[in-house]
Amino acid sequence: MRLGIISDTHGLLRAEVHQAFETVDLIVHAGDVGDEAILDELGLLAPVTAVYGNVDVGALRRRLPQVAEVAADGFRIVVTHGDQFGIPRPEMLRAVFPEADVIVYGHTHRPLIRDMPDFRVVLNPGSAGPKRFDLVPSVAIMETEAGIPPRARIIQLAQ
Repeated sequence: MRLGIISDTHGLLRAEVHQAFETVDLIVHAGDVGDEAILDELGLLAPVTAVYGNVDVGALRRRLPQVAEVAADGFRIVVTHGDQFGIPRPEMLRAVFPEADVIVYGHTHRPLIRDMPDFRVVLNPGSAGPKRFDLVPSVAIMETEAGIPPRARIIQLAQ
């Protein structure tokens, strides 16, 4: 299965996301969506699993959970924005979600793929929304196949 992983759109869905996600089977959004229309637009590409982030209020907060789970090729994927933990770190997230094979989070705007010693993965796709700090906007692609550890990569978007 091929997953498109995105976070921190903050109301902006860049055209490059459509290209990056054109062949995905599932899209995971790790919060700070910013506008419900983004989820609807992503839903035209593939089914979407999303959570709310600290900037998501009103209809988004009512529509989305704080933590979601999805299965892909037998892997248990947990999705959270992570703001409820302050500044989330991979080791801390593993302690909070010990049964997850993959943990996807956002909030920091910093892309990260951490392969843990037990073959589990903690992933932050970075921020796909408006450019902030000195960070290049990004998303991630993850491929899963039963019996093989998940493989992920970060895709930088135009600045």
